[in-house]
Amino acid sequence: MFTSVRILIFGVLLISCSSTKKMNWPVWNGQNVPQTATAFYEKVAASKWRERDSLAKIEILSGNLPSFLRKFVRINTSITDSKGRIISAYYFVAPDYVSLGTDEDWARIPLTPMAAQVIADSFHCFLPTRKMVNDIYEQSTVKLAPVPMYAFRDSSVTMWQHHLIIEGQRKGRKGLIAGIKKDVVISGKVSRDSKPDREAIYGWHKLDGKAIQPLYTGHINWWVDYSHGIRLVYRTIWVNGKAMDYTEVMKSTSLNKLLCDEEWSDFLKY
Repeated sequence: MFTSVRILIFGVLLISCSSTKKMNWPVWNGQNVPQTATAFYEKVAASKWRERDSLAKIEILSGNLPSFLRKFVRINTSITDSKGRIISAYYFVAPDYVSLGTDEDWARIPLTPMAAQVIADSFHCFLPTRKMVNDIYEQSTVKLAPVPMYAFRDSSVTMWQHHLIIEGQRKGRKGLIAGIKKDVVISGKVSRDSKPDREAIYGWHKLDGKAIQPLYTGHINWWVDYSHGIRLVYRTIWVNGKAMDYTEVMKSTSLNKLLCDEEWSDFLKY
């Protein structure tokens, strides 16, 4: 009996300490074969943001996304409280930015924060903060140098070209990838900006660990270009072994620094 109990405890600990999490997202439910990324980008080559967002949401919410995005990677973090005690936490993030297509023919797809939020909500996820982007970069296994592009930044063609450039850099390496995009993030700067309908972006770390893009809310929320990426984060945060929704952590004055390094941590979704 004691042996069985020890095995059970070990199994629970093994699951709780796992470095990955399989996401139970929808599997492609179309009657025909799923659309490839090549076909999608050909379809939206001349499209503006609204149509591209709409078509991308349909594909992704229908389950047309590469299978590797379904296995999230664990990120660890900790803080020291006012009494000198260490509070440890972890959460799970997508290994790459939101993409669509088949395992053989897929591509990253920049989206507006509105479209990103719909997808995040549907998949029980949220968008990261600046601090989380930094933590993800530090703990990533594949760090690539940013590749800026300067012409037709908001065109679908440039988005497709940028994806192909990144894949050329990556050379098939697997694992949590970072340094390839600016993240669309949640930030208190959005709700406190003097102009309405803002989006916050941050990141695009260079190989020296410094971000090209400081936390910025200068864009209207429908602006999206080739450099933007959507990183999904699973909503549940494990704090000292206790499962909490990210909104609980963000609203807690004693815990919010686990996820946010800003003065304000009350902007939770777009």
